[in-house]
Amino acid sequence: MPMYQPSSGRRREADSEMGLGGGGGGQVLDVETAVKDGILGGGGLICDGGGAEKLDLKEIVEELENIEVPSVFICPISLEPMRDPVTLCTGQTYERSNILKWFSLGHFTCPTTMQELWDDSITPNNTLHQLIYSWFWQKYLAMKKRSEDVQGRALELLDTLKKVKGQARVRALKELRQVVASNSSAKKTVEDNGVLGSILSLLGPFTSHAVGSEAIGILVNLDLDAESRRNLVQPAKISLMVDMLNEGSTETKINCTRLIETLLDGDDCGADTVSSFSLLVGLLRLIKEKKHPNGVLAGLRLLKALCCQEPVRNSVVSIGAIPQLIEILPNFDPECLELALHVLDSLSSLSEGRVALKDCPNTIPNLVKLLMRISESCTQLALSILWAVCKLAPEECASQAVEAGLAAKLLLVIQSGCNPVLKQRSAELLKLCSLNYTATLFISKCKLTRTIQ
Repeated sequence: MPMYQPSSGRRREADSEMGLGGGGGGQVLDVETAVKDGILGGGGLICDGGGAEKLDLKEIVEELENIEVPSVFICPISLEPMRDPVTLCTGQTYERSNILKWFSLGHFTCPTTMQELWDDSITPNNTLHQLIYSWFWQKYLAMKKRSEDVQGRALELLDTLKKVKGQARVRALKELRQVVASNSSAKKTVEDNGVLGSILSLLGPFTSHAVGSEAIGILVNLDLDAESRRNLVQPAKISLMVDMLNEGSTETKINCTRLIETLLDGDDCGADTVSSFSLLVGLLRLIKEKKHPNGVLAGLRLLKALCCQEPVRNSVVSIGAIPQLIEILPNFDPECLELALHVLDSLSSLSEGRVALKDCPNTIPNLVKLLMRISESCTQLALSILWAVCKLAPEECASQAVEAGLAAKLLLVIQSGCNPVLKQRSAELLKLCSLNYTATLFISKCKLTRTIQ
């Protein structure tokens, strides 16, 4: 259960009038009067279910966990809606389980006012309980109605798509995409009505980007079955997605990237099926767009998935991806950084990849900075890449690494509580670096204190 935010409005007035959360002596109102006076922020309450099946208050609250709740319904201790409100002698109201826990900890004060309690009894606040249930029940019924309306609108749009073309089709697809993306019931309606085939049929060699981007925006929000995945890996459909990845809006690029990644997760599509120079170039462009972090993350996720096969790794190296990724490493957040390091580590398994890493002037400095800084996983990946580079050209790269502060970082890794494999690799790399220095000079490069020396 998330922490609820109390809604604005007549907070003190409401507490005082109802005698529920303010000082004692307030008049206790019934439900009808409370609603009429606007204590709950307007709108009448539906106290009967209109024939609908009544639910337990706990179930209703869980269904409506993301809504804004009136402050008089919030327990001051847990900051969550009360289900069994009780009032103390001070006039303050709390959730029963929370105030009993407060008492069990040895406190005999009111948590809100810190007043000493002259009476430790608690009184069920039935009026507030009725208000809470009625308010949540009203919201629940309204949510159910909206859900039914959205499902009906989704069906109408699906029927419209069978009849219209041109801009009318684009408008219908756009609305359907928005409905599916924002409502899980509409998503299920589309999935359960056997209309995926009609949306998939819109994608082909002669599909306009306007239609294609909206159709892909719908598909990326659906749970695709095996037949739909096989349909999407047809060359014409993959070609359309790659074209839009290179030429579409940022949102379209992200949707194409996510959809291709979804296809790779299935058994009917391998990296070699979808990969092409055009796809890889488009991914690099997306990854380099700093203004769109969602695009960077989606691009790196797909690039990592594609790099599982050697032919694709060769293509990634050949388009100059390594120096571009190395240059933007410092700009990545931790999640993107780990993905980028995974990609670079897989590319370092190729001789061409190791040469490209060695030839990039910022490879060693940028990787050394990451050691013991982000996470153990990032440290392990960075060490693996550094080992591949330094082993390729020990005299040139080892000295450069030590100058960048590698020796001191490696000693930190060895002395830390990280896994033994990581410590072993650090020791091996430290030994490799030390071969290019006299003992005295190497110790000075490690920046150690006299005692540690």
